[in-house]
Amino acid sequence: MKYIKSLLLLSILVLAACNNSKTEETSLEITSEESNPGIIHLSKAQFENAKMEIEQFTEKPFAKTVQTNGMIDVPPQSRAVISAFSGGYIKNTPLLVGNKVSKGQRLVTLENPEFITMQQNYLESAEQLSYLKSEFERQKIMFDEKITSQKSYLKAESEYKSNLARYNSLRKNLEMLNINPTSVQAGNIVSQVNIYSPIDGNVTQVYVNTGTYVSPADKIMEIMNTDHIHLELKVFEKDLLQLKKGQEILFSVPEASKDIFKGAVHLVGTSIDPNTRTALIHGHIDEKDEQNFTTGMFVEVQIVTGTSNQMALPENAIVEMEDKNYVLLIENENADEFELRSVEVKIGANYRGFTAIENADQFNVDSQFLTKGAFVLLKEEGGGGHSH
Repeated sequence: MKYIKSLLLLSILVLAACNNSKTEETSLEITSEESNPGIIHLSKAQFENAKMEIEQFTEKPFAKTVQTNGMIDVPPQSRAVISAFSGGYIKNTPLLVGNKVSKGQRLVTLENPEFITMQQNYLESAEQLSYLKSEFERQKIMFDEKITSQKSYLKAESEYKSNLARYNSLRKNLEMLNINPTSVQAGNIVSQVNIYSPIDGNVTQVYVNTGTYVSPADKIMEIMNTDHIHLELKVFEKDLLQLKKGQEILFSVPEASKDIFKGAVHLVGTSIDPNTRTALIHGHIDEKDEQNFTTGMFVEVQIVTGTSNQMALPENAIVEMEDKNYVLLIENENADEFELRSVEVKIGANYRGFTAIENADQFNVDSQFLTKGAFVLLKEEGGGGHSH
């Protein structure tokens, strides 16, 4: 056999092919035949030393998926926006963003002279109520015994019920401000009120400083409980009928990690947004992964709707180069070496370590491929030497 030239092996990609491969460089000399310039010769010694592997096509179940995206979020009951029921000046703000709080813990103290006025009005109403109730009962007895006129009775009834409504209204206002009405009736009048946390969680936003005046419409701070974060996804109308509760979700956070995480569909929206033609999907995240995320993260998602069997190769067998994908086909084998040829393939989905080969029917059923260890990239003067 006559060899006319030798080509330098540029790189050997070990274990992984396209994205997360670790590379191992070596200085092997590969030769090509004059009769077939696309053939790569690999000695058995090189094959063993590099711990390479050869495999055939395998029929594997691949997931049928709906692709979408969305956000990491929390349920509405796990998010609380804190505001005041009455205006006032911020007297004390002991918390910072990130502080953990418990349900019922004091968040902020408000001060306002109007609080004193409200308590005085309540005391006056309570005193009047006692008198008006007695008068109303007296007039009722006298009216029943025809001693007094109906007009006097109705007037006493109206004054009593009107004051009762005012009393109950003032009492409710004090309770909403966390002022104890019973304590007020005992003579304990305060000018400051505390606002307490309605949920367990962490402070995520603080909108005020000490001395700030807040009205009832103003936000004071925001608290979020991230114990039950979930996936909030948008799915196009055309895909909606394929989805149902319990289907597996595979998702990634492209800005933070290349890892694939798992979850499941929990709720499928029943209405379509007329502007975007999408519906909302609520997904639960596997408990072991929940602590990895924070709200607001953007996620790319595949929802598994079924499976189909396809011919596949281990994903390490495929190398992407110049936006095309190649495998090394074993053309011949003898006692000393393998003869390999690089062939372009069309790839499909990746699932559990295997990649579907869409043009697998172009190969023989018993075709063998280099699937682990080395994918040889040869470069000749003036262009590459790939067979298509």
